[in-house]
Amino acid sequence: MESSKKSIVKVQEEKRVVQEDQRTKVVEWGDYEQELGRLCSLTSALEEAKKKKLLLEEKLHSSIQIEAESLSRSNELDQMREKLESRKLVMGNMSMHSKVVKEKVRKQEEWLNAEIRSLLAGGSSLSVAKTHMQDSIKSLAGEKGYGHLKKLQKLLRLRQQYMVSQVSSLYPVKVVIRKAPEQELESFSSSIKSGVPDGSKPVDQGTMTISGLHLTVIPFSKMSLFTDKKELQRSSTALGYVAHAVSLIASYMQVPLRYPLRLGGSRSYIRDYSPSIEHSASSTTLDSITSTSTKLVEFPLFVEGQDSTRAAYAVFLLNKDLEQLLNFIGVKSLGPRHVLANLKELTRTILSPEYVDR
Repeated sequence: MESSKKSIVKVQEEKRVVQEDQRTKVVEWGDYEQELGRLCSLTSALEEAKKKKLLLEEKLHSSIQIEAESLSRSNELDQMREKLESRKLVMGNMSMHSKVVKEKVRKQEEWLNAEIRSLLAGGSSLSVAKTHMQDSIKSLAGEKGYGHLKKLQKLLRLRQQYMVSQVSSLYPVKVVIRKAPEQELESFSSSIKSGVPDGSKPVDQGTMTISGLHLTVIPFSKMSLFTDKKELQRSSTALGYVAHAVSLIASYMQVPLRYPLRLGGSRSYIRDYSPSIEHSASSTTLDSITSTSTKLVEFPLFVEGQDSTRAAYAVFLLNKDLEQLLNFIGVKSLGPRHVLANLKELTRTILSPEYVDR
């Protein structure tokens, strides 16, 4: 605005000078010198004015340049301020992000420290376990190690073989080639439902003897007053032999029988733990309290003078003891009706060479 005003004033002065030049004035001779002096002074003033004008023009030009430079600098400063604000905003965002990252790093560092501590604890426990394992390996490799135990086990099984061989010679189970008139425990078909396992062939009990006695139990449904008493006594004696052999083999094998035996020759018994229920009334209330306890029940291994069903169940339990011993050495039972066959299979397996090297 200031530079435009100065240019307008300059134009007006030039017009005024031109108008003064165009005017003509008639001067008398007497006033000529005075007018001439005045003109000279005006001319000198005009020259001075022109000089001042040039000086002002130079000053105005320099001030205009300075103003333009200041405007450009001001624009540049504004642009720099905008850039600075944008940079501040970016820096603020980066600062927030760095704080978030720093917090994550701190949490990760804490988790890593916990993991390192757990790894150190695991490493220490692992080193302790490794030390124990090395000690165990040394103890196993020593004089009382695994090899020594294997030798002791082999000696024990050899001793068991010897003892069972004595039992086998005391109560030999042999196969007699003849047709038995009756099968052992035929009454089981009606009282106990149990079959022969898959892959095993049934053995004719009438063709096997123990110490020369056949284990042929007459069907209980056919028993009467005219039944041969000697046949019953021979079967009871054979069952007593089997019970004694089972008891001896179980003691040699260190196997506690599930159904314990009370030996008595041809009058032996087998025991079963059956639950018994007792009722007791409280003195203060009328409600009855039922308590269950285990009662030992004996079943006879002979038929003479006994309930036939109880005797059949006793033979079933005796065969279960044989099945327990067979399972202990890894052999399957031939079935619930094959007492002598199971006993022979038991002794045959124990006396085989494979039993020692198992």
